[in-house]
Amino acid sequence: MRVLVTGAAGFIGSTIMDRLRATGHAAVGLDLLLPKAHPAAAPPPWADPELIIGDLRDPEVVDRALAGVDAVCHQAAMVGVGVTVADLPDYTAHNLLGTATLLAGMARAGVRRLVLASSMVIYGPGGYRCPADGAVRPLDRRPEDLAAGRYEPRCPHCSGDLVDTPVGEDAPADPQNTYAVTKHGQELLAASWARETGAAVTALRYHNVYGPRLPRDTPYAGVAAIFRSALAAGSPPRVYEDGRQRRDFVHVHDVARANQLALERLDADPGHEILPLNIASGEPHTVAELAEVLSATLAGPPPIIVGGGRATDARHIVASPTRARTVLGFTARIRFAEGIAGLATD
Repeated sequence: MRVLVTGAAGFIGSTIMDRLRATGHAAVGLDLLLPKAHPAAAPPPWADPELIIGDLRDPEVVDRALAGVDAVCHQAAMVGVGVTVADLPDYTAHNLLGTATLLAGMARAGVRRLVLASSMVIYGPGGYRCPADGAVRPLDRRPEDLAAGRYEPRCPHCSGDLVDTPVGEDAPADPQNTYAVTKHGQELLAASWARETGAAVTALRYHNVYGPRLPRDTPYAGVAAIFRSALAAGSPPRVYEDGRQRRDFVHVHDVARANQLALERLDADPGHEILPLNIASGEPHTVAELAEVLSATLAGPPPIIVGGGRATDARHIVASPTRARTVLGFTARIRFAEGIAGLATD
């Protein structure tokens, strides 16, 4: 199978390119080398004659990239929650207009198979249960609660603290920031394209991805990269809130394998389907635990808990990986301690 990978010079995209080629597929890449993701227009981490440098929002670039392609693995996006409201136009242009231009090009080219990089951020605050009132959507966290050290979301009925529960794909979307809105929008655009063309799309909702080539020292870096950069500078990782926030950390090599499996499934059965899948380890860890393991691995200063935080950040978000296991046969293979050890030496 010949696959177009958008965002192919990035952290996840380049790892998918490697995985596809290692498993017998042909891959062509498309990347804008956006400076915010690739500081100083740095070249990709691998030399590749099949990398097209161009803008996904340009129909001519898209048509050239799609020539002879059997399927698309769409990874290109501005990531992170954004720095300020001034980021809104860029996120919308790259994530939504770029995706719409790609889908229109796929319709012209007759390419009917798409694996889309989505995100757990579309779930918003995640899944919660009240011991007294059952499954509930939590009250929005308030800045004054965080300032007072009250971090756990509260029940909308009794105001008691909630217990987080794994989120399944049938949970309603509840995007809480610019990035989340655009990732949800990508899913909606892809679903519309699939319905109108009789195509199939699998949206892989990544949880916290880490591993080799993790971007660092950009405003859009994730928590693992931020902690690692602090340690490389000899500073302790600064952990917001009380550090007990729970996340599902999934290794980039597992994410690349999930993309391969999804593409091969669509290739074997090219019928019409719109399917979201959580791509997660199923073994959540706290943010403080991440900082502690990184500090110990790098022999750096221990993390410090600084409180504070953003009210719009999810307190806990833990995935149910059951559907991906059932549909793709996907189970994460790289355990947390092994993966973090590799991250520390990358």
